[in-house]
Amino acid sequence: MKLFVIGDICSEAGLRTLEKRLRPLKRYYNADFTIVNGENASGTGLTPDQADRMFAAGADVITLGNHVWNKRQIVPYLEDNRYLLRPANLAPQLPGEGFGIYETCGKRILVMNLICRCEMDFGPDNPFIAAVRILRALNGKYDLAVCEIHAAATSEKLAMGFYLDGRCAAVWGTHTHVQTADERVNPAGTGYITDIGMTGPLWSVLGVEPQQSIAMFRGDLTERFRPAAGECALGGAVFEIDPVTRKCIHVERVFDRIREP
Repeated sequence: MKLFVIGDICSEAGLRTLEKRLRPLKRYYNADFTIVNGENASGTGLTPDQADRMFAAGADVITLGNHVWNKRQIVPYLEDNRYLLRPANLAPQLPGEGFGIYETCGKRILVMNLICRCEMDFGPDNPFIAAVRILRALNGKYDLAVCEIHAAATSEKLAMGFYLDGRCAAVWGTHTHVQTADERVNPAGTGYITDIGMTGPLWSVLGVEPQQSIAMFRGDLTERFRPAAGECALGGAVFEIDPVTRKCIHVERVFDRIREP
């Protein structure tokens, strides 16, 4: 079984890149199930229309992160669509769900979406404790589990990769928008990569026009960030999982450059 995960969709250009490239890449990699992080499609946040476009482009599940509430019109959509996940360790009274069980290749796959705490602006529940609580609560209801970690600190993502080693078939990081080169299979059989990168403008600072980012770091007067123009890239990873052993046998980084879509 092949799981295709795609990093943070940034701006309209990133969304058009996904629409143009996702289905050809799914065919190329023979992907069986696709998870897309969509929380930056509006710059910060996701609208129902943008979510619909991602599903139409070929996403099976969409995940969110720290910008989950930036577009409040997504709230009823979260309640109605079980294929859109917000972080599971946010306050339990908040709308939506942070995990779901889905059918693929005749198997039940548990997808968990967790947000970490180091260097983030708010305090969700402990993601390590939340992960095990979910796995225990759903024991026997799924065949294999995978987990997205939305986090700023590479150390926290690495720790989660080892913590869930043998418990999940795949663990990958999002949020920092810079793809890391540490894809591997951990000792107990969990496929891992610290960050799968982003999908959007290549010549940018995390999707933002470079001169605006430079001005901010210089201490200049700044204005609302604008997405960069020009060439785009799709970042992600493919995990090949043995459905019998529930272990990952191979991880491949995906970095697909295209001209402006």
